[in-house]
Amino acid sequence: MTSSGFQQYSRYVEGLNDMSLALEKVLIPATGHPTHRSAEETDPKLNIAVIFTSIECTLAALKRAGALASSLGARITLLAPQVVPYPLPLQSPPVLLDWNERRFRVIANESPVETTVRLYLCRDSVETLIGVLSPKSVVVIGGRKSWWPFTREKRLARKLRRAGHEVILTETE
Repeated sequence: MTSSGFQQYSRYVEGLNDMSLALEKVLIPATGHPTHRSAEETDPKLNIAVIFTSIECTLAALKRAGALASSLGARITLLAPQVVPYPLPLQSPPVLLDWNERRFRVIANESPVETTVRLYLCRDSVETLIGVLSPKSVVVIGGRKSWWPFTREKRLARKLRRAGHEVILTETE
């Protein structure tokens, strides 16, 4: 392989792992009265990651994560990887970011605790999630209840467990 061929190949391989943080919004639910927060409460040590799968399943996962976060004094981060197909540039997703922002704002407002939404434009959603999660993260994934052991959500949960994360799979009917 010539040096120019190697450079093209290395750029191609680097491009496979491309991802881009397209949106990060901190959404605080409007329920209750505003309270004064200390520095410890605004930056808790525990963060619970909820992975977006579908609207209904993610709402169930947010509900479970919200109960867990309330009892532990933790925060929730909703991670939404959006796969951009190869013919398109990574910064040009097939779905408009404004539309996704509105959709995730509605979903995050269902959470009883402060929720940060992070939308990632990527080529491979699993690799992106493994790359952005902190080591030994607590992750909640929502999925449909199924007897089949190889659903997309169960496969994702297995891969994240193999990567060293604590995964809670919330199944809905």
